[in-house]
Amino acid sequence: MSVNRSLLTLVLIFAVLSVIHLLYYVMGRIQPDKDYTGLGFRIKTWWGMLLIFCLATLFNPVVSLLSLMVLAFFALKEYFSMIKSKKADRRLFLWAYLSIPVQFYWIYIGWYGMFIVFIPIYVFLFLPLPRLINKGTVGFLRSVSRAQWGLMLMVFGLSHLAYFQIATPQYGAGLVLFLVVLTQLGDAVNYLASIYFGKRKVVPTANPNLTWEGFACAFLVTTGASYLIYPYLTPLDPTFGIFSGMLISLSGFFGSLTVSVLKRDLLIGDDDKFDALKKSYLSRVDSLTYTSPVFFHVIRYFFDFM
Repeated sequence: MSVNRSLLTLVLIFAVLSVIHLLYYVMGRIQPDKDYTGLGFRIKTWWGMLLIFCLATLFNPVVSLLSLMVLAFFALKEYFSMIKSKKADRRLFLWAYLSIPVQFYWIYIGWYGMFIVFIPIYVFLFLPLPRLINKGTVGFLRSVSRAQWGLMLMVFGLSHLAYFQIATPQYGAGLVLFLVVLTQLGDAVNYLASIYFGKRKVVPTANPNLTWEGFACAFLVTTGASYLIYPYLTPLDPTFGIFSGMLISLSGFFGSLTVSVLKRDLLIGDDDKFDALKKSYLSRVDSLTYTSPVFFHVIRYFFDFM
């Protein structure tokens, strides 16, 4: 994808975001009884992501890699903040944080084999060591499994965003932009459709904003948007242009649902912290923790350019 096309795409996204931000402000004034807080947080996240992808697309992929590494760090940090940890878990968390730069180093040098097995295998096997040494057995499984879950979602899942540009320098930036735009679009449409005419909640105890009506609307809009923008951002064919939208919508929905249930489970009895985390990085990248690896591996399996 040429720099000129990338620049044009980013300018168009900037214009669309500006219009959405203006509409959000106007709707908040016209309909003060509606709760658009979630949409406001999403818009702020989109502006931050736009900055990251401007740097990545127009300058150097290393800038994108470092930015995404910082994003993974804060997502993992907020995940750990939900856990009612003990003093014995601090060293375990430290080891988990130290695995982040190592995971992104494998991406930087393009070592796919190590990138794909480092956290699922090597970190999984050796992460328990700091918890084993002189810390006893009480709470061992709970501490280690929760840390591994966080690493798999917040680090391993999100790190796939950084690997696109290493796997395919020619198309990587466009594929990432395509993935993020569709993921966030599906998230926003699901949220808005659920507010206006959502009736049947998917998991009311975990996330009252997720409804089956919202999911159906998001699925249709994401698939349609994928068909419209895939020729400009990706080298995919029409069939995969449509299929990608369906795939991203489905995986994003399950990602948002899974993280919602996970947060509710970890924060049972702590409603204040749960409300605070609605504004967090974690609540904005929950869908990407699923869409990034799913889209990456499907594209890598079917297309030679990856």
